[in-house]
Amino acid sequence: MRSRSEKNSNIILKILLSGIVVSLLACSCSDRSSKTDHNDLIPEKTLISILTEVHIADGLLFLPKIRSTYSERDSVANYVDIIERYGYSKETMDRTMRYYFIKKPKKLIRIYDRILDKLSEMETYFTKEEDNTRSLFEDQWTGNSSYYLPDPTGNESVSFDLKLDKPGTYTLTFTVTLFPSDQSFKPHFTAYLCHPDSIETGKRIYLPAINYIKDGYPHTYILSKEIDVNSFAHLKGWFYDYENCRDDWQKHVRIDNISLRFILNVR
Repeated sequence: MRSRSEKNSNIILKILLSGIVVSLLACSCSDRSSKTDHNDLIPEKTLISILTEVHIADGLLFLPKIRSTYSERDSVANYVDIIERYGYSKETMDRTMRYYFIKKPKKLIRIYDRILDKLSEMETYFTKEEDNTRSLFEDQWTGNSSYYLPDPTGNESVSFDLKLDKPGTYTLTFTVTLFPSDQSFKPHFTAYLCHPDSIETGKRIYLPAINYIKDGYPHTYILSKEIDVNSFAHLKGWFYDYENCRDDWQKHVRIDNISLRFILNVR
């Protein structure tokens, strides 16, 4: 059951559509006694499409940039462009609307209902697409945004495990500052891909290692990987890996600005 606010908005939209139609008919005569040949009318399906576009155009004309572009034109001319694009003239549109207003007012209401349904479907679709697009460009990273070693709390884990479960391109970005006082041997970034069903036992596909520079300056690294529908995977690894054999050495590194972006591949 439709809410009261939804019903009210539908009534308002019907009034707006009626206003558009009246403006289209403003310059035409309305001889109620004249007979109309149905062959001279715009088919109902096409009429719905025309009126839907007319309503959208009317809404767009409220936007300042668009309104200024078309401000010098007659208000009806913008609607006539739509009508003619469907292969009909304004006179045919006037004749069609006169017929429904005078002969078939109840059917005109049903036509309005179909237009409302069509506009509602379009709104739902574009709202969903907007939400999906927004989510694609939001940061997908759910872990800590930064690490500092030595960690005052004693937690020195800088590992990660990312689930790549949508087809597209994943881009991992992070900044590493490795201080000269750090005593790691061959410090580097290590990561590998593995199938979700065999994370511990399956085949590992290692990505090229990134060797760090121990100069005390921040360096930003970008790692991109394309995943298709047949290769969903986990990306596992360590932001700070090394080849030291003993544990009694000083760590001094900062890892900042960690982010994971996803872009859907368009084929």
